[in-house]
Amino acid sequence: MIIKKAILAVLMTAALAGCETQTEGQQRATTGALLGGAGGALVGQAIGGNTKSTVIGAAGGALLGAVVGSATTPQEPRGGQLCRYQDRYGRIYTAPCDDRYYNGNY
Repeated sequence: MIIKKAILAVLMTAALAGCETQTEGQQRATTGALLGGAGGALVGQAIGGNTKSTVIGAAGGALLGAVVGSATTPQEPRGGQLCRYQDRYGRIYTAPCDDRYYNGNY
């Protein structure tokens, strides 16, 4: 039993260590998968009372948690891209792209 807990701790540490270079959406999906998997395992064990239902609950919870975590990530409008513009005095500046860029009329 202690070996299983040690292996689980190592796996969770490795999974969380990879979160440093992830985007916000990936971090939210990973966190959702971890929390959903844990919750699903608890629910599966409570309903079925055996290993098979625990594994099915963990898999379903992880999938649902990843989907919800990814779907609830706030999105920047139009991807947050910046375009270069030139004002009437010849100065060049960057600003969020307007609809002309996305419609191909630039």
